Amino acid sequence: MVNYKVINMNEYYRKDVFRHFAQTKCSISTTARIDVQTLYDYSKKTNTKFYINFLYLLSKTLNSREDYRLAWLHQTNQLIVYDKINPTQYIFHEDTETCTPVYTVYDQDYKKFYKNASKDIEIAKKTHGYGLDMLNHPNWFDASYMSWISYDSLNVELPDGYLYFMPIVNWGRYREENGKLVMPLTVRLNHASADGYLLAQVYRILEKEIKEFCK
Repeated sequence: MVNYKVINMNEYYRKDVFRHFAQTKCSISTTARIDVQTLYDYSKKTNTKFYINFLYLLSKTLNSREDYRLAWLHQTNQLIVYDKINPTQYIFHEDTETCTPVYTVYDQDYKKFYKNASKDIEIAKKTHGYGLDMLNHPNWFDASYMSWISYDSLNVELPDGYLYFMPIVNWGRYREENGKLVMPLTVRLNHASADGYLLAQVYRILEKEIKEFCK
């Protein structure tokens, strides 16, 4: 069951900004490198997968503020906030060079999330279907790993006039710079629901979560 509450636009703290940018249909995105050395070391030490560990921390970060859990109900023209949002990740098939979406429900309990994500990935590896089901999975954000390159910039474009508020997140291969591992991370948000501060907060909160997780 998908739970959400309707935002009272008269009390919404970003109502004026929202109305302006909802009309201009503007999005905001950035790419920055984050330090993942401690998470890499932790994953090696605990014999766990770096990818799933990062996916968990990313999901935890995006669930930490209502600003990242907003959505627009086109049927009723209402702004809503989900109780939680879940990652839609993608598994690449070498033989067909295609991807299969993988739905994993976010759980704040790390062990439960890790177990479920591992199971979901293994199931997805056995199918080559695309199976993207946005109708039955409205509170899911895009979490896509580009394993082939460590890039410097990435842009994600959506159709003009489409009010889409779920975060779209991409990241690439980590690489060594100045004796530490850094990884490119791209975050796209709708400008009606987020500005430069809220976009930067994704990186700042994520870095804090990584540090706390690896203690």
